[in-house]
Parts: sequence; C-alpha cells; structure tokens
Amino acid sequence: MASLAQWIAGSRPRTLPASIVPVLVGTGVALGNDGAVWWRAVVAAFVALVLQIGVNFANDYSDGVRGTDEDRVGPLRLVGSGVAAPRHVLAAALGCFLAAAVAGLALAAVTTWWLLLVGAAAILAAWFYTGGSRPYGYRALGEISVFVFFGLVAVVGTAYVQLEGVPWETWVAAVPIGLLACGLLVANNLRDIPTDELAGKRTLAVLLGDQRTRLLYAACTALPFTIVLALAAPHPWVLVALLAAPLSVPPTQRVLGGAKGPELIAVLGETGRLQIAFGALLALGLAL
Repeated sequence: MASLAQWIAGSRPRTLPASIVPVLVGTGVALGNDGAVWWRAVVAAFVALVLQIGVNFANDYSDGVRGTDEDRVGPLRLVGSGVAAPRHVLAAALGCFLAAAVAGLALAAVTTWWLLLVGAAAILAAWFYTGGSRPYGYRALGEISVFVFFGLVAVVGTAYVQLEGVPWETWVAAVPIGLLACGLLVANNLRDIPTDELAGKRTLAVLLGDQRTRLLYAACTALPFTIVLALAAPHPWVLVALLAAPLSVPPTQRVLGGAKGPELIAVLGETGRLQIAFGALLALGLAL
C-alpha cells in the first residue's frame, strides 16, 4: 500500500498552481468590480483544486493500466510504479470528482443551474484525457483542453460565481493564465517524448518533435507578458504582473538549451512558481 508521502507525490503537487492561479485572477476581476464574495471564491478554489488532483489520479490510473508509464522518467506514478493498486487510484480520482461535483452544486444553487453543465464538461474532460477507448490526450488535444478549462473556464467561472456576470477583461485575463497552464503540460510532454512515442501516445509534443516543442514552451511563457501590455491601457495596474518576468528566464533557458529527462522536472517547478507569481500579481493589478 502506498504511503501518505507517495500519495502526495502521486497527486503531482508541481501541477497544482494551474488550479489555484485562475481562481486568484477571477477573484481579482471580482474585486476590481466591487463584487467579490469570499466564500464563493473559496468554494471555487476547492472545486478547481480537487478537480486538478482528480485529473492527476485519473491520468495515473489510465496510463498505468495501459502500460504507458512503465519506463517513465518524471515524478512518481502510483500505478505505473506498482506502489498502489489501480482500483485504489481509480477510487481516489472518482472521490475527487465527487467532491468537486458536490461543491460545484452549492455554487450552482446560488447562481445558475447552467453551471452544472460546465462542471459536467470539466469532469468528462478530466476523465477522457487519458481514459476511455479513445483518449483525446493521446491525439494531441491536451493543450487545447488545458487552455479551455484551466484558462477560460476557470477564470471566467470564478468571476461569474461572484459577480453573476462576466466583464470583458475577464476573457482577456484568462488567456495568459491558460497559456501558462499549457506551458506546464508542454514541459511535461517534452520530457516524455521518447517514452510516449514507444507507447503510441501521440501528444502534441510527439507530433511537433523536440525542437518545435521547445519553441512552443517559450511562446507559452513569453506571450502572457505581451497580453498584459495590451490589457494595460484600460487597466494600468496590471503592469505589476511584469515583475514576474524574471521568473520566466530560468525555465525557458533550460528548455531552449536542450534540457532532457530529469532536467525537465525542475522546469515543472519553475513554471509553477512563474504561474503563481504572474497570477497573483495580475490578480492584484485587476483588483486595483
């Protein structure tokens, strides 16, 4: 049976900023429009966090039973490494999805029942990323899903449940957040190109190849700052997000410098820190 430390490692904590950052930014929009409702923000953060953990456990289970993770270089996978039974990891994933659904139901009850459809779509996207007979994560669609759900849906949804409306700047602010979330996935898939090719997992990184995937990562970490400049005309305080720019340099240098295998694990942590800093500063700028 896996230890608590192994379960924590299996939840892939380096990826969790992708769930919290969009909630910060959506709440920043709500604050800037004098409509923040803190308990709703906290519930939205819980929904996003447990969904992310559920995604990670679901991927661990699905990839593990397919044998995709047998020669994995990256962080611990519970099923692939044999430290946890597949049924236990599946139960953990389903438990996370259930917790997200219950919390999301509370938000829908005080806003609009249409949120239930959004929540259902998020859970289905989480499962079929690597689950089912035709997982879309094996067909180079993972980055699109991450951009939509960890960018647009998470930021806009967080703002909506507090304001019960969506100011235009919410959509613009969601774009850089989605790009940085994609950066995490691109770095992860760049590291796994050799093993994914052997396993028949055709991620976008596998299709693009090593060099073009490295350029894609650089774009994901650079474009957010360009979008901030475009948003600054009506919201000059968002320029404070540019203070996070130095944090984009080390991981981008590693990736463009040809880092491979275990070296790219550090890139995940650095990208996560960039996400947190950028998102917190952007939220602050939007709130002001």
